[in-house]
Amino acid sequence: MLPERLARAITMAGPMPVAYFMAAANAHYYATRDPLGTGGDFTTAPEISQMFGELTGLWLADLWDRAGRPAAAHYVELGPGRGTLAADALRAMRGADLTPAVHFVETSPVLRAAQAERHPQATWHDGIATLPGDAPLLIVANEFFDALPIRQIVRTGADWRERLVACQDTLFLPIAGGTPVDGIVPAHLGEAPPGSIIETSPESVALMTALAARLKAQGGAAIIVDYGYEGPALGDTLQAVSGHAYANPFDRPGEQDLTAHVDFGTLGAAARVAGCRITGPVGQGEWLDRLGIAERAEALRRQAPERAAEIAAAAARLTAPDAMGALFRALAVTAPDWPEPEGFA
Repeated sequence: MLPERLARAITMAGPMPVAYFMAAANAHYYATRDPLGTGGDFTTAPEISQMFGELTGLWLADLWDRAGRPAAAHYVELGPGRGTLAADALRAMRGADLTPAVHFVETSPVLRAAQAERHPQATWHDGIATLPGDAPLLIVANEFFDALPIRQIVRTGADWRERLVACQDTLFLPIAGGTPVDGIVPAHLGEAPPGSIIETSPESVALMTALAARLKAQGGAAIIVDYGYEGPALGDTLQAVSGHAYANPFDRPGEQDLTAHVDFGTLGAAARVAGCRITGPVGQGEWLDRLGIAERAEALRRQAPERAAEIAAAAARLTAPDAMGALFRALAVTAPDWPEPEGFA
């Protein structure tokens, strides 16, 4: 069992960084279950309504069209869940005469099996290194970056220390490490009050840098939708979700979803340094409103009037400020010679 293995590792080698704990917990969690839907632990935007995936697909198709309709574009989705978003996006793309090859970056055997039922033509990858290098990439990352490991730096009385995970038997708890790390703390945050926490995600920055380098070299665009903020900033956002309710992130590692809010400021800076253009972030609701979710909802209501209340509720959940509309944000990354994306101004 994972808790016992983690406890044994901590007992033998000492407390481990939060990032290691989070990586191990999520690797086991996603490899062993389908976490989505009413029977799982959480629900994502594509599972709420087809409108999310359709508008995402049309957003990509519009960019592709205005970029001159390159012949061999590839659709790439990072962490595609059950393949629901891809199904809706690809259907909308076909209506715009875009039929890209499909590539999924997914390591979970359980989720790969679910994706294969809907997308038997897809090619699966463990990471982005094996993605094709011959044509533009149309990349979607919806609720992907939030599950990547984070480091936490905590202000003690005199200095900053990395937050580690210790244990007693299989009871895990965070503690401050023994070595000061003040040199990696942004200058404007250095004098924060004791107990303050700064989060960083080196894995997210490395991935964004690599994706942006691909886009610059091959052409294309990426849309990243997740909950987050524009940092660096203070705050402890590490959280666990189990059965659609929040839980202690240090309880039952491997049995609940661990996530942290995405630092869009740092992600955008990494992509810009790699040579791409950044647009946003804006609230998910604002982005979807500008792409025409109200018109799409009305069309769906006309097709199925008996579902009018359901469709309206789904649109509100995706866009309302007190639902997903403000907490979730959209960030566009585009190749420097591709057109400006829609939905951001």
